[in-house]
Amino acid sequence: MAKILVADDEADLEVLIKQKFRKEIRENTYEFIFAANGNEALKKLQQDPGIDVLLSDINMPEMDGLTLLSKLNELHLLTKAVIVSAYGDMENIRTAMNRGAFDFVCKPVNFHDLGITIQKTLEYVSQLHSTLDAIKENNILKMYVDKTVLNFMNGREFETQLMANETIEATVAFVDISGFTAITEKEPADTVVQMLNKYFDIMVKEIIAQDGYVDKFIGDAILAIFKGRFHLDRAIDASLAIRKHIEELGPESAISSYIPKVSVGIDSGEMISGNIGSAKLRRLDYTVIGDVVNTAQRLQDAAKPGQILISEDSWAKVKESFNCKAIDHVKMKNKSKSFMAYEVLD
Repeated sequence: MAKILVADDEADLEVLIKQKFRKEIRENTYEFIFAANGNEALKKLQQDPGIDVLLSDINMPEMDGLTLLSKLNELHLLTKAVIVSAYGDMENIRTAMNRGAFDFVCKPVNFHDLGITIQKTLEYVSQLHSTLDAIKENNILKMYVDKTVLNFMNGREFETQLMANETIEATVAFVDISGFTAITEKEPADTVVQMLNKYFDIMVKEIIAQDGYVDKFIGDAILAIFKGRFHLDRAIDASLAIRKHIEELGPESAISSYIPKVSVGIDSGEMISGNIGSAKLRRLDYTVIGDVVNTAQRLQDAAKPGQILISEDSWAKVKESFNCKAIDHVKMKNKSKSFMAYEVLD
């Protein structure tokens, strides 16, 4: 329902508007609010900032319409004004337009013309709100999406490449903050979120430093992907750096008994990369799937706090670069047989 404020000291105008727009009022299309002068109109605007359109006379006691226009532009930028006045000379029209009036209707009022003018003004106000919402959404998007991705989204090839699915050779690292779920049951929401975001900032910094990217945040864990030359080595280097920096934090001052540690599962090989989800719901997630992803997640689930576990195949590729310890009979979820894994020490 559109809200329209009428500022005019002629009582007859209120009666006429209620008569001429009775259908719109009855159907809750328009709600009219009335003020006898500019001062009263400003008070109404302060009481209800959701007013869309101001219909204002020029000649009013206490505060005239042209002064009201100036105040309106200072305090209520999204409310658009239409001057409804018998002073229809060019000088008044130009002054009103220069002070931000959207349109001008002369008295005696042609209510058919006024109805068209109100509708046109409301459409413009709606466009303003849509533009403002888009700006807000864009600013929010910038908080979550890398600048390079945003630039790419503006390119012509974006729509085509967005739906491209491919098989890639890469490394997956699941990095979980061990024991953090228990904290959520004891501490206030603000404390929990601030702690988690601090840990994630540390983790993301090291992932990016090794040319990896965060595929998604899953509760108190991160799924990171590493592609390109030496992707497995870089994933392990990032995980070692994350473990070191998280453990250097020590006990949280707010929660003296909790010492943050991470458990990490890493696997490397072929996986499918593409848009997974529901097109009907318009919820698609550009992510990776496959046995390598499942194995990394299960290795992380099997890892103890402070452990970085890799598969035997991954160990064979990096055994000359990293100091690892074999761990036999690792039990993994949904696997009937025990699993040989290796813990990366340094």
